[in-house]
Amino acid sequence: MERVILAGADGAPAVSYVEDERYGLPCADRVEVIGPGAVDAIMAKLPGWAVVGPVDLGEALVARGARVRRHAHEMTCELRTAPPAEAGAPDGFRFTPCDRPAEEVFAAWRAAYPPDHPDHRNVDDAAALRDILTPLLEGKVIGEILPCSLLAVDRDDAVAGGVLVTAFRGRPWVAEVFRHPARTPSGLGARMLAAARDEAAAGGWERLGLAVSDGNPARRVYERLGFTLVGSSMTVVIPS
Repeated sequence: MERVILAGADGAPAVSYVEDERYGLPCADRVEVIGPGAVDAIMAKLPGWAVVGPVDLGEALVARGARVRRHAHEMTCELRTAPPAEAGAPDGFRFTPCDRPAEEVFAAWRAAYPPDHPDHRNVDDAAALRDILTPLLEGKVIGEILPCSLLAVDRDDAVAGGVLVTAFRGRPWVAEVFRHPARTPSGLGARMLAAARDEAAAGGWERLGLAVSDGNPARRVYERLGFTLVGSSMTVVIPS
């Protein structure tokens, strides 16, 4: 993708970014600081934008009034050398392809992110289904859903959890790992991700990536499954 150059007050290049959309806002994604005056340039020229870049830049923007939307850590698993892990469905559940409508997936997905969760979506149920989950499952957000994705269903054939893997920037990307906390046993998330990881490897992929929000205890699970930290970023919204 072509990078956009944003100049500072003196006309010299200050930052570069890829233009995108995030949270229904115009987004300066993958921001790189390339000269002095980056914070001033962003604050003056990108009001109302989401900005995704290095953590130190995000913190400097927050000090000037920007609002944090996400502090995330990117992790990658080298599939050929990933440690073995229990990947089968526990008693009372089975893994199925991710081929069900968003309405059937929604209850488990929504319950996985309560208000105190780092990844809680602070919108009503109708908006969450319409604007977040449905476009994701239709491949309209970060790429098409790949065959290594899966759902966990219970004895009543109701969706209780899942792993959604998308084709993101030419590689498989774990967009969601979720389980209904009241209807599933502890450890189901790790088993689902291990199974999806192994399916990705069987499909010929070499690496599997994901991003985990700062403070999310699931990071320890990802590390046990062979995911290692490759970088961190912060997404902020510039005040209008």
